[in-house]
Amino acid sequence: MADKKTGIDQALIRDLANILNETDLTEIEVEQDDLRVRVSRAGTPHYVQAPVAAPAAYAAPAAVAAAPVVVDARNNKNAVMAPMVGTAYLSPAPGARPFIEVGATVKEGQTILIIEAMKTMNQIPAPRSGKVTEILVQDSSPVEYGEPLIVIE
Repeated sequence: MADKKTGIDQALIRDLANILNETDLTEIEVEQDDLRVRVSRAGTPHYVQAPVAAPAAYAAPAAVAAAPVVVDARNNKNAVMAPMVGTAYLSPAPGARPFIEVGATVKEGQTILIIEAMKTMNQIPAPRSGKVTEILVQDSSPVEYGEPLIVIE
């Protein structure tokens, strides 16, 4: 049986923090064997966790000091928020015409984009009828739960 590593892999934490910044996510978690690492931009610190029987050397803070991204559209009552975490696609297939464009009129229930989550394509319907005044996400970009996607006036 191999000896367990008793220290924290600082390079892993730095790599996760870089991924967090590059993808503009607020949290990322990785699990390998008996070690789970969560890195977060949130105001509350998160910790490296191990099974209950593991040595105390596994528990160390892994919070990333980064300013939260403030998006004005969150306060816009007409913004359509992401119902899940995933990757947003503005068209049904690569190279296909987008579901919506700025200035287009949409009807309640009409598909406005797709969010891929856990290898499942989820069609996101318009919650109300109206005119699309802004598209706040780019095609194939990661989105988080509650992130504003589009504005329908």
